[in-house]
Amino acid sequence: MRTFFKHIFNILLLFIIIFLTNCQRNQVLKSHGVSFLDKRQESLMVNKMNKNDVRSLLGAPSTVGVFDDTVWIYIERTKTRGKLLKLGKNVTLKNNVLVLKFNNRGLLYEKKFYEKKDIQKIDFSKEKEEGLTRESSFIKSFLSSVRQKIHKKK
Repeated sequence: MRTFFKHIFNILLLFIIIFLTNCQRNQVLKSHGVSFLDKRQESLMVNKMNKNDVRSLLGAPSTVGVFDDTVWIYIERTKTRGKLLKLGKNVTLKNNVLVLKFNNRGLLYEKKFYEKKDIQKIDFSKEKEEGLTRESSFIKSFLSSVRQKIHKKK
């Protein structure tokens, strides 16, 4: 009878230790790319800022267009550990992408900002491939790879 209670006590103690080690007051965040991209992109003014202004505000771009260096892409990704029900798997909190296009004089003429929920809604297969330009196909392939990384199971 004594050994039975000793085993139950050990099992209960093990569960309490596991439960308490998973309880954290502050989330541990793993960030990659430009911090607070959603707030910083609001201060970008189309047709008023050039490449130097953007570089001083956001820093160097995460990616530059393959065929054309007038397309700059900035990324912000934030991950954290999942809750107990997710068994500690990484969860993506933020996945923001900012696509900037400059004209041949270096003036910003187009700005597109995509959040995590926006990337889920983009449909890549409806547009005909022959009508795509090199630039737009690069952006779409880049965003589809970001979407695949979100859904990738580890």
